[in-house]
Amino acid sequence: MNEASDLKPVVLGLAPSFGFGDRIGLATPGHVASMRSAGSGIEPIYPQQSIREMTRTQRTAPQVMQEALAGMQTTGWEGRTGADADHLKTNEDVDLTFAAGFTFFTIDPSDYVDAQADDYDETTLRQKFSEVSEQVSWPESYQGRVIELSTGTRVELTEEACMRAAVKYGLALNHAIALADYIKQVHDAAGKDYEIELSVDETDQPTTLAEHFIIADQCLQRGMKLVSLAPRFIGDFEKGIDFIGDIDELEKSLRDHAAIAALLGPYKLSLHSGSDKLSMYAALARTTEGRFHVKTAGTSYLEALRVVARHDASSFREIIDFSRGRFETDKATYHISAQLDSVPPPSEISEDKELERLYLELWEEVPEGRGFTFPGRQILHCTFGSVLTDPTYGPRVRQTLESHLDTYTEVLEDHFARHLRALQSGL
Repeated sequence: MNEASDLKPVVLGLAPSFGFGDRIGLATPGHVASMRSAGSGIEPIYPQQSIREMTRTQRTAPQVMQEALAGMQTTGWEGRTGADADHLKTNEDVDLTFAAGFTFFTIDPSDYVDAQADDYDETTLRQKFSEVSEQVSWPESYQGRVIELSTGTRVELTEEACMRAAVKYGLALNHAIALADYIKQVHDAAGKDYEIELSVDETDQPTTLAEHFIIADQCLQRGMKLVSLAPRFIGDFEKGIDFIGDIDELEKSLRDHAAIAALLGPYKLSLHSGSDKLSMYAALARTTEGRFHVKTAGTSYLEALRVVARHDASSFREIIDFSRGRFETDKATYHISAQLDSVPPPSEISEDKELERLYLELWEEVPEGRGFTFPGRQILHCTFGSVLTDPTYGPRVRQTLESHLDTYTEVLEDHFARHLRALQSGL
């Protein structure tokens, strides 16, 4: 077995990879079990946490790292792992996660994205473009080009497409490249290796092929060590549930995005909000030819609540009531469709097993026309920070998991083995 001092995250390069988020610090044994059960050909990232999640759970970057490494050591994991410092926005974010030993840095420039850009009419678009043109100098270098992809798709970089890309992503690109330069500076000074993922997925509107091409080309031209890019794909990628949309259309779009990644990089395509999107995993693996990264986070928290449901049903009922009370506030930063009136409160459900099914089940067949809603999961998903930092419920969740770590490991192994096998089916 590796000693704790030998367990150091590494860069994973273009290998297919899977990120296991852990918001409590006790999930790594279950993550390791799923990798041993079904993870052949896919590299894990066990230490993974966003700055936002650390803030909401009152955890620190060193704590996230040490708890993941401790879980690896306890289970005797001898393979590689990356370490994802997720959704970084500032130099201070980089400093904190670099010092803790993270190797994979996910840049999130969403604060600088103009999310309404796709809706502007020509007059408004030209006005908005004039406002950023002094800071965004590249549109003319792309205008008029036609990119022939290996899929047969032609990407036309028209004047409108270039202006809209500049308005939507221009300032975000400047911020991302500046942060990437800082990441490089910090690592060069320490003589350490690293890799960067760029996330532009947190928008309501999909990233077009023209936008993808320009974003990636600018990043690579300006020296970003880009290992993966997370566009906003077509369809809906809500938290805690499966993909909502046309799988065939998504696969066609993924194929074109993958062709751009192969042409310019290669770099991996990254799927954020990747938890539970099993219906489209094979398409992702197939179209990218294995150059993918999938990022999950909240689904391990939901499986923790499953352990509470099975071993402390009264607390599970209280946590649901508490989460329903926090839902309208906590859902503000999430893309979800759940409504409180879509699922009955615990007082109306007498059987504990039925309560678990309504609030945590994912794999049951959904009646035609309902879609993959599962509102109970989403209500619990987006209120994780409030629960885990509450002086009553946070300690109860942790105590239950520590007392029944075998159950937590078992449910996580089953849960993530499904994810990994679905990805493997496309390799």
